[in-house]
Amino acid sequence: MNLPINQFKRKLASGKPQFGLWLGLPDSICAEIGAGAGFDWVLIDAEHAPYSLRDIQNHLSAIEPYKVPAIVRPAEGRTAVLKQLLDVGAQTLLIPMVDTAEQARQLVQDVRYPPQGIRGLGTSMARAARWNRVDDYLNQANKEICLIVQAETTTAMKNLAEIVAVDGVDAVFIGPSDLSASMGHIGNPGHPDVVKAIEDGFKTILAAGKAAGVLAVDEALAKAYVKKGASFVGVGVDAALLSSATRQLANRFIESDNDTPLAGY
Repeated sequence: MNLPINQFKRKLASGKPQFGLWLGLPDSICAEIGAGAGFDWVLIDAEHAPYSLRDIQNHLSAIEPYKVPAIVRPAEGRTAVLKQLLDVGAQTLLIPMVDTAEQARQLVQDVRYPPQGIRGLGTSMARAARWNRVDDYLNQANKEICLIVQAETTTAMKNLAEIVAVDGVDAVFIGPSDLSASMGHIGNPGHPDVVKAIEDGFKTILAAGKAAGVLAVDEALAKAYVKKGASFVGVGVDAALLSSATRQLANRFIESDNDTPLAGY
């Protein structure tokens, strides 16, 4: 059995923009709906949504038949957490709150097997190795891992040139929401100062020959970021889409000033 090729990592190298969907609903049916929608990639967000390790594994299994690359964002970039995520089959990881090059270097070590890193061995129990059925998994796994670090504070932006220069960091994703808060514009990721900081960040990332990513649910802003060099952009969040669509539907049938259904509903 051959090791699956990391299609997301391959597509990053092409330079063609890729658009993705955030998965924040920890139900595998929601994962299938999102995976079959036609996006270039989907992201399992275990930083803010209530995912267990088993939920993440179930999501990866549900997504796999749709041939759409899955990114996993853990709650934190701890060595033990990353080891478990890689073992259940994640090949692309987005690590939040990476503020320094030192953190980035540690993450590179965490996601690689020795001698390039310190990832622990346990392939007989690992879905990633298909329980030792993948040929030569230990010698092949490192090249298919894609590590994305997330810059989302003013500290990270100040250290961005050093972070992106770390060998083994494949891409940098700039998080507009937390960056806006860090810059004093909480709740306003579209503030001109935040947008400029992000665009300046793209220049630094691209100058280092790495890929730049961002979350932009505003269509105009998403397209503007692509023009500025973003090669992978999250353009929607499943939970937010469901919340918005259900509220809009309700508003078409429910009186705005009370909860009484309209006649005939």
